[in-house]
Amino acid sequence: MTYGYCRVSTKHQSLQRQINALVDYGINERFIFSDKYTGKTLDRNGLNDLLSIIKQGDTRVVKKTID
Repeated sequence: MTYGYCRVSTKHQSLQRQINALVDYGINERFIFSDKYTGKTLDRNGLNDLLSIIKQGDTRVVKKTID
């Protein structure tokens, strides 16, 4: 299974461009996890949800953007 993950640092930023890129890559939108949190912590709901279901052999695709 292939999963996607994306994150922005503030609630005012949009995740949509990252989500669109992951969908264009071929990931079904229901398998894309996301967060709107600062980079100061790894305790993020979307990341924790992804890590709780991912299994050995699965693929994680993380979209990194530079504005």
